[in-house]
Amino acid sequence: MGLDLDPRQRAMLEEMGVTVWQPLPPSQPQPPPVAAVEAAPQVVAATPPPPQRVAPPPPAPAPRPAPPPPARAPVAAPAAARPGGGATAQIGAWNALYPLPEDPALPTWLVLAESPGGELLAGDAGKLLDNMLRAAQLHRSARVYGAVVARDAAALPDGAALAAGLQQAVATHRPALVLAMGRLAAQSLLQSTEPLGRLRGQVHDWQGVPVLVTYDSAYLLRAQADKARAWADLCQALAVVGAGAS
Repeated sequence: MGLDLDPRQRAMLEEMGVTVWQPLPPSQPQPPPVAAVEAAPQVVAATPPPPQRVAPPPPAPAPRPAPPPPARAPVAAPAAARPGGGATAQIGAWNALYPLPEDPALPTWLVLAESPGGELLAGDAGKLLDNMLRAAQLHRSARVYGAVVARDAAALPDGAALAAGLQQAVATHRPALVLAMGRLAAQSLLQSTEPLGRLRGQVHDWQGVPVLVTYDSAYLLRAQADKARAWADLCQALAVVGAGAS
């Protein structure tokens, strides 16, 4: 058996040179080897799959155009405003535009035109017409009678149908020429649907009386460039009257 010595006794024996053998303490059981910790599975960041290409949605079908509205039947123009409606267009009373004596040697002109004021020589359009007739010396060299042309009877309460009114004036004054100014007067008198530009520049006939067509003065106030054409028409009319007199 080993000696059960306390530390003091052991220290005394060591001082005396006595080697005290002491059995090794019983070996303590070693703890069982720790099993290797199972390595946690390494989390590897998964590589995201490549983005899949998504096919673009098919284009939306183009909206269908709305069907056109059903065609409307053309509405016939009132008879008074219809081109060539000479039987319904109205004409006012004839008035002498210049105070000249009744001289059989002087030729007579009949002037037909529209006039918003009801008188051919009224307003700015009337002043322009007066200047045109005076420039042609008609205030001295001819007896000039004028009448207003309108589209319906409401505009001329005392008017008459154009054909009847003109026929009476022709019988009374025996004109050398009729000057139709503007589209309404020209188309109604000649019973034509041709535009004014095609009716100009030629001598028409109305029951044996020569008729010339030109622009009305109200239009010329808006279209200054056509004044030269209107003057050419007046010069042609003077030539026609002069040829008839000779």
